[in-house]
Amino acid sequence: MQQTVIDASHAIMEVYKKDSFQLDIKSDGSPVTEADNNANDIIVKALQEITPQIPIISEETYKKEDKNPISSYWLVDPLDGTREFINKSKEFTVNIALIENAVPVFGIVGAPATGKIWSGSFFQRPSKYSS
Repeated sequence: MQQTVIDASHAIMEVYKKDSFQLDIKSDGSPVTEADNNANDIIVKALQEITPQIPIISEETYKKEDKNPISSYWLVDPLDGTREFINKSKEFTVNIALIENAVPVFGIVGAPATGKIWSGSFFQRPSKYSS
């Protein structure tokens, strides 16, 4: 999974370095760039290869009329912070999480501009009463 985040980050930074790039506005009014779409393609392809049985909900492809999976699914935001990306800030990330029965059990976040990556796994549902 780390290599997927690295590959998506490289694709994002290739677009970031350009003087101009494709920019569209989604139906909800939020911006989407070619970097969002390129990273999404890389991530979705990798997830489909390693876990073809697990559905993927991605910010770039999700539609309101889509049914949410009941058990396990991947939750993806290939470029979180598109506005910051557009403004040439370095405050944007690649986010991927595995959700099982409405609980996140794995997550990985990459910061393309710095090359840093954080990840974590949760094998037991946290108790709201634990201290």
